[in-house]
Amino acid sequence: MRHFLRRHARLHSSHCCGDSDQSGDWRGHFMGHRHHQEEDEGVFGVRRPLRFLAYKLELNQEQISRLVRILDELKTERAQSAVDDRRTLADFADAISGEAFDAARAQGAGERRINSAVKLRETLLRSLQQIHELLTPEQRQRLAYLIRAGILTV
Repeated sequence: MRHFLRRHARLHSSHCCGDSDQSGDWRGHFMGHRHHQEEDEGVFGVRRPLRFLAYKLELNQEQISRLVRILDELKTERAQSAVDDRRTLADFADAISGEAFDAARAQGAGERRINSAVKLRETLLRSLQQIHELLTPEQRQRLAYLIRAGILTV
């Protein structure tokens, strides 16, 4: 495992970021270097959820096309939730920045946050149900393993 991590850190540093750290201290670079992981996390907490799920679950073409629609809806709802969260934070900041605390604005922001979370939860539950319906029992077991193991986050 150490050999893999050391090799990965060397390759990653020289090819990805242009700095070739040959000092041998692979831990600092490997552990502190995260921009690729944060760049584009998908709906299920991996960068390319569709490709990853298609490979791991051995999906056929019909399953892949149905999964595309499901993941697209979930991705759209997550994006809307992120927009709502930014608006909520802005309203909280506005409520506290005035001469007097604007309780009505803070209340509205809190309500928006709750409504957004409820809508996201409903979309997630609907998506999980649709995914359950399109998978075979064996594929469901594999997906459950990926979620339990923390390989996928929901």
